[in-house]
Amino acid sequence: MSDTISATAELNLPKDLAAAKGMVNVEIDGIWHQFPKGTRMIEACRQAGTFVPHYCYHPKLSSPGNCRMCLVQMGMPPRPAPGQEPQRDDTGYEPIGWIPRPVIACANTISENMGIRTSGEVVEKCREGVMEFLLINHPLDCPICDQAGECLLQENSVEHGRGVSRFVDMKVKKPKNVDIGPRIRLDDERCILCSRCIRFMDEVAGDPVLGFTQRGTHTTLTVHPDRLLDSNYSLNTADLCPVGALTSNDFRFQMRVWFLKETPTIDVNCGSGTNITVWARGNKIHRITPRRNDEVNSCWMPDSHRLNFHYIDSDARLTEPLARSGGVSPAVFSPIPWPETLKTAAAKLKTIAPENIAIIASARMTNEELFLTRSLAAALGTGSLSLVPRFAEADALLVAADRNPNTLGAKLILETEDPFATLDSIREGVRSGAIKALIVLGEDLITDAGFLFADLANLDFLLQSHILANPTALAAHWVLPAAAFAEKRGSMVNLSGRLQRLNRAVELPGQARDDWEILRDLTLAVTEETNVARHHIEDVFKSIAEAIPAFTGLTLSKIGHHGTQIAATDYQIPLLANERARKAAGLING
Repeated sequence: MSDTISATAELNLPKDLAAAKGMVNVEIDGIWHQFPKGTRMIEACRQAGTFVPHYCYHPKLSSPGNCRMCLVQMGMPPRPAPGQEPQRDDTGYEPIGWIPRPVIACANTISENMGIRTSGEVVEKCREGVMEFLLINHPLDCPICDQAGECLLQENSVEHGRGVSRFVDMKVKKPKNVDIGPRIRLDDERCILCSRCIRFMDEVAGDPVLGFTQRGTHTTLTVHPDRLLDSNYSLNTADLCPVGALTSNDFRFQMRVWFLKETPTIDVNCGSGTNITVWARGNKIHRITPRRNDEVNSCWMPDSHRLNFHYIDSDARLTEPLARSGGVSPAVFSPIPWPETLKTAAAKLKTIAPENIAIIASARMTNEELFLTRSLAAALGTGSLSLVPRFAEADALLVAADRNPNTLGAKLILETEDPFATLDSIREGVRSGAIKALIVLGEDLITDAGFLFADLANLDFLLQSHILANPTALAAHWVLPAAAFAEKRGSMVNLSGRLQRLNRAVELPGQARDDWEILRDLTLAVTEETNVARHHIEDVFKSIAEAIPAFTGLTLSKIGHHGTQIAATDYQIPLLANERARKAAGLING
């Protein structure tokens, strides 16, 4: 009877529950943990809260074991003598026998009863030796290197380096400041041969143009003959580079990263909704980098989206409300105060019959702005409300054919399957004179919607809200300065049905105002209400959550930095499908 109780107790020990869950027991720095089978040692350590320094390893790429920086000490229980049972402690774990040589943590997977030491004399001496070899030929140009502040070599040399060099011979010289593509530059003398860039271009971007040549002491990174690193994903290699070997031409020598403020937000260049970080100082954006979200963009983003932010500071930026005086040729605009602008515009709109008024909004607007646009249409009594479609060729990774970032959000907010359906009829109504007043929000109708300048010039009333002066603005009676994507808060829904949050990274210039505030105040001016029910963007989202079923129970803060799924769609982001297949095959760990 006592033997049965003992056996049952042993089976109920925590270690014995791991196998039933597909887990294995691993001791890391003296503490036992459970991880899924097949987990790499470096990932197990990370999940246990222990950082293992590394250079070549990346969870989204294969593990070549190039740099040897991730060396750890491994151990397994000693094999018992024939006829003997393994020894176990009070918790049922077998004691670890430590192997006197280290192993790389990036390419080895865990197994049952394995022990891992991430510190100790063996490990620390090995890391010190690896750092010494990596620094033998590395140039001492940290003060002028763009990677300073983000350099893993710099950080690990402080933590694991010797502090002095024993190398007295001349350093090996390699090519410097090599133009290998339109957006990327190579300083080969800084390269530590981690091969991250090579593996990314081969395994993720599908454009294997990078490789090593001159194997041996003079091994260098280069592009294949007669090729350039001109992929639309080339700048991801600069993000991946742990040193300053690959740098962005756009950001090179522009700003030290420790001066920059990081703001997590989302990209608005297509319907994928790539998660990004906006890096700004003062009121100027200096760069945009991808932010990891395994449900949207993994760790990557296209160059075309990354670099599309300089227009925010362009000379065409609108910074104050403008009213046109005289005719359209030549058009003369004068500044006008906000209260007068909204009061005069509302008064003019109320003199026009609702059936003669139309609104053209944008699927680049946030859910909050679209909701207020719907409210404005209701206040004016018009049913003529349309968005502008924007389609182009998709790629096989992250760039969606729908170049609008919030088409699905517009469908949910406007409660229609086709938010672009009435655009043609509005265009014909403007040309025929049936539509006499037009409100344009965030769009240039002449450039993107097939309108002619002559069509718009014949309108009795044209109000445009935009961030830039454009051809449509020249025909407008009132031009209102709005907010760019990095200057506003709000939410959008990507093509796969994920609700994500847009955050403000920089402040609005001059007298420009947030779009939702413009729409709120214009609606109040039309209805002549004096009670402002929505003081903050959170109040608008609360109204959405009460009116739209898909948003029920949510708030802006509940969305979080990685978003939340609110709709089921058939759209699959190709890059994520490729990544899942590689993970299922055991090629990557992340």
